[in-house]
Amino acid sequence: MQGSRLSRAAKIVGVLTVVISDMHLGARPVNDVLRSHLVRSKLMPWLARADQVVLLGDAVELRQGPIEDALDVARPFFGELGEATGGKRVVIMPGNHDHPLLQERATGQFERPVRAGEPGPLGEIASWLPQTELVLSYPGYRIRPDVWATHGHYLDCHNTVPTIETILVALAKRRAKLPAEGRLEVSDYENTVAPLYTLGFRVAQRARTAAGTPSKKAWEMLARTEGRPGVAARVLGGALVPGGVAALNRLGFGPFNAEISGPALRTAGLRAMGEVVERLGIEAEHVIFGHTHRTGPLDGDEGWVTSSGVRLYNSGNWVYEPVFLDRSPAASPYWPGGLVVVEDSGPPRVERVLMDLRHEDFGPILEPSSRVLWPDPRDSNSSPPS
Repeated sequence: MQGSRLSRAAKIVGVLTVVISDMHLGARPVNDVLRSHLVRSKLMPWLARADQVVLLGDAVELRQGPIEDALDVARPFFGELGEATGGKRVVIMPGNHDHPLLQERATGQFERPVRAGEPGPLGEIASWLPQTELVLSYPGYRIRPDVWATHGHYLDCHNTVPTIETILVALAKRRAKLPAEGRLEVSDYENTVAPLYTLGFRVAQRARTAAGTPSKKAWEMLARTEGRPGVAARVLGGALVPGGVAALNRLGFGPFNAEISGPALRTAGLRAMGEVVERLGIEAEHVIFGHTHRTGPLDGDEGWVTSSGVRLYNSGNWVYEPVFLDRSPAASPYWPGGLVVVEDSGPPRVERVLMDLRHEDFGPILEPSSRVLWPDPRDSNSSPPS
């Protein structure tokens, strides 16, 4: 089914929708903040007021450990979600880290109800929301005639930032012969990325310790050594990457850009998301996505309108990753707790519900490997959002 056809059919009109993404429940090491009742208590009032809730991908972390462990961590969240949304609709959409929730082979946009007791993890999740209408939608969901939402993992096929994920996707693009130009369908993207997600899931099912990722480990190492994310980004972008990036580009896997600063990450991600919207033929004025964990647009942000005039919004994340955070929540676009509200009319609205928390508040729910020591809290210097 062509993207333009799938994007015209609005399913629900005139409702208040809350969109959250990238909860990564069951993450290893422990940095998924919604395993905390304190954090859930700040989110649930927002979800209880909504007519429908959209879980926009990576709700459960299935690439870092066995699925039964992740579901065990996720159950309290879904139990409270069921209490908050009884009689309402919850839409669950797999992302790249919980792609195995999608047991169908996706060849186009589809949507179906999820029943308690059906085989697989979605049936188990549905049993935790007995009074809620649970719907599986993939790879996107039409919230309003002018608002479309998707996790955003297809943007890795067009991203110019050389992370481990995008480099692997570049290799997969060559194998799948993904066209460099022209219209693409859901099946084109799935044929490229789904085998990678399946492999990652299978490896995780055999792992009893956190698999982690080389790119994340490199960022963590540099941040611990240098003390600030900005320095880590400059070192990684200026010393370690260019030679490898040049080689990848010469081999035809790019084009990749050696710069891995905050602005470069934002700009590349937005440009790539705009290309996904264009090449799928999505007809919408507003597109909401997650995946990059970068909440936006925030005050002073640029680049959130595509070349065709589509306005982009990112629902942020619910994980605590100090490598990407500044001392102040207000100065940290990667600070956990983002969501997007879509009302009956008007543009979507970005909200950040954990701005009253500080670094030390997350300590009791995180493993030592997920924490860092921050400068003296009396030091008020903070870098601006990037």
